Amino acid sequence: MQSGKPSASASTARGADVRSERLYVLWSIATRRHLSDEERIQAILEESCRVLGVEVALVGELREGQYRIHYAFDEMGRFPVGMEMPLASTPCQRVVESGCSVYLPDMPDDPAMKDLPAVTLMNLRVYVGTPIWLGSQFWGVLAFAGAQSHGEDRTQENLSFIELIASWIGSSLLQARQRFNLEKLALTDALTNLPNRRAAETRLKEEISHARRHGVSFILGLIDLDHFKLINDRYGHAVGDEMLIGFADALKSYLRMEDWVARWGGEEFIVCLHTGDMDQAELILDRLRSEIGQKAFQTSVGDIHLTLSIGLSRFDPASCTQDTVLADLDNTLYEAKASGRDRIVSDRKSRGILHTATLLKTAVSENRIHAAYQTIFSLGTLQPVADEALARLITPQGEIVPAAEFIEAAEGLGLMADIDDIVASQTLRRCARNLASGVTTRNFVHFINLSPQFLARHDLVGKLLTNAQNYCSQCGIEMDKFKPVVFEITERQAIQNLDTLEHDLRYLLDFGFRLALDDFGSGYSSFIYLARLPISFLKIEGWMVQNMQSNSKVLDLVKSLVAFSRNQGIVTIAECVEDATTLKQLQEVGVDWAQGYHFSRPALDLGQSPPVSQIPASLS
Repeated sequence: MQSGKPSASASTARGADVRSERLYVLWSIATRRHLSDEERIQAILEESCRVLGVEVALVGELREGQYRIHYAFDEMGRFPVGMEMPLASTPCQRVVESGCSVYLPDMPDDPAMKDLPAVTLMNLRVYVGTPIWLGSQFWGVLAFAGAQSHGEDRTQENLSFIELIASWIGSSLLQARQRFNLEKLALTDALTNLPNRRAAETRLKEEISHARRHGVSFILGLIDLDHFKLINDRYGHAVGDEMLIGFADALKSYLRMEDWVARWGGEEFIVCLHTGDMDQAELILDRLRSEIGQKAFQTSVGDIHLTLSIGLSRFDPASCTQDTVLADLDNTLYEAKASGRDRIVSDRKSRGILHTATLLKTAVSENRIHAAYQTIFSLGTLQPVADEALARLITPQGEIVPAAEFIEAAEGLGLMADIDDIVASQTLRRCARNLASGVTTRNFVHFINLSPQFLARHDLVGKLLTNAQNYCSQCGIEMDKFKPVVFEITERQAIQNLDTLEHDLRYLLDFGFRLALDDFGSGYSSFIYLARLPISFLKIEGWMVQNMQSNSKVLDLVKSLVAFSRNQGIVTIAECVEDATTLKQLQEVGVDWAQGYHFSRPALDLGQSPPVSQIPASLS
């Protein structure tokens, strides 16, 4: 008599067919090349629900006690992607606690499950869940659920099937994460963790497409950290990196949520402001410039201050391309740097600096920077005692351009050290020539201006010392302890690290050169310089000299400076003396030396040294 139950062989064969069908389903979806990873996961969830006879399939991530749905197939319409549920309120909690697959065939009859929202509110009865592993990380839970129980005759096969699905999903998500990390690495600046130039260019293309579609404008800013090369040269690249990281962090915290920033390269950062209003953009970035200028960045060598040069350019969808807006941006930053740095320049505020900058760079390369010399007189004897070398630019047409018209551009373009080098070399050569020919004696002093940029260039300082040694040998005159050359540092430039400056000056002072503080009274903490640096000469700022007669406070200040300098053995020199009345007052106050148009104007020396011992007719 034939039994009503299927034979063991028939059951085994049917089980094999079921497993074969399920594997085919997975294989057919996983090998569809036209599908994205997200589409494959979605298709597998849908097919798996059909195979298992359930209505809901979820892929959810475990995050801070929540179960967050990333993918869902849901015929009941209860579980949208992005939904978060407290893990403890879901059957997935059982999977997390056990660390393995869980099958709940009849949740309403399970005392631990019957009061969960999935049962009481969503009327779910059956649940199958298994861990999703991303490598060694327990990332989430793959869950299937349905409103009808299907018995337990295929429990092990069902569990094996969803474990296989979970393994495939875990591998797919891990590969996606690795691809994302690699892409992020390729688009992220490793030092500052900001988007890099490649990422910025991609984002800029998207911004331009959006601007053209919607007819809106936006503004780009290009930010340069002023004199950053000087920081690297003085303190090393490790400190430079600390500054870049600190500035990037400050910049990220300063910008609005809707704007973005990237490292454009070196010490340059690009900012995109979602506004077409140039006044608003200037206000935003000028506040940044001001705040950064007042901020001290803490580094391993102490506090360092920064200033910023910023160029702005507006993208107009009707008239701009990516190339033109970036070209405008380069030009405005160039102008901000060439006009003295620590400022902001927009494409609507061209200041004619580009012509000066081009003229200056060409003059340096074509040896058209020359020194002009202004004689300095003793106020006791009215005899010439010194001269000051002043840079002049000679145009191709022969016009002489004074330093006031190009020094800011030179500082902005990083050419100040090169100009100092040219003027210092010419002056040392002239000094040796005059000594050898008897035009001057070793008591006649030559003043040369040196910028902090020059002093930080150890190669240029070394070159200067070598030249000085050679010229001392060539002139054939025995020198005293002090050489007849004095280097001026200007009080107009804030010297941020006196320890570094003292180190930079040490080799020059050891050789016998002396130091003058120029423009004293013009604005920064000058008394600190007097206290810390070995100053031999103090040059009183021209504004103070010109206002002694009309302002009693200024007169008293000059008297105090003279008294202090006399006590310290410092020679005082008045600048910008332009009339006999001022000369007489300076003599009464006790100033030692003076220079200005009342005595003589600066004169070029293109190879023939002027008779510096001659007294102007107005003084004889």
